[in-house]
Amino acid sequence: MNDASTWTARLAALDLTLPPVASPAGSYLPAVQTGAHVYTSGQLPLVDGATTCIGKLGEGVSVEDAAQAARLCTLNGLAAVDDLVGLDRIVRVVKVVGFVASGSGFSQQPQVINGASDLLAEIFGTAGQHARSAIGVAELPRNSAVEVEFVFEVSESI
Repeated sequence: MNDASTWTARLAALDLTLPPVASPAGSYLPAVQTGAHVYTSGQLPLVDGATTCIGKLGEGVSVEDAAQAARLCTLNGLAAVDDLVGLDRIVRVVKVVGFVASGSGFSQQPQVINGASDLLAEIFGTAGQHARSAIGVAELPRNSAVEVEFVFEVSESI
């Protein structure tokens, strides 16, 4: 599926809904557009303002739970894009950068961020294929296990 006018319908077909956009916790915006690109701020796995997956991988948080959290980060990122320009203006996913709070010796960051990448592929098909980084870090805001940011190419209009 590559028809950008169908992304909202595709979400509905997958029985997915976008959450409300989380209020920034500092001096930044959830997403900004420059030219044909929208950049999101780092998205946490928040539901109603609460972090759903806390701690570190390799120290009590499972890869499966963190991958689900990365999916939630993705829905939060898509909500920020939808609020700014409208979901159906997305032409393609350009880049995903995932941060994984990692204990000593943990090296499965790519498997965690696959949660985000796989959801983008489910929603956008080939337009969801993207460049990506999966980075292990010592700590994330709110003790979150995962944080993900996105770059989308958008059309001038739908």
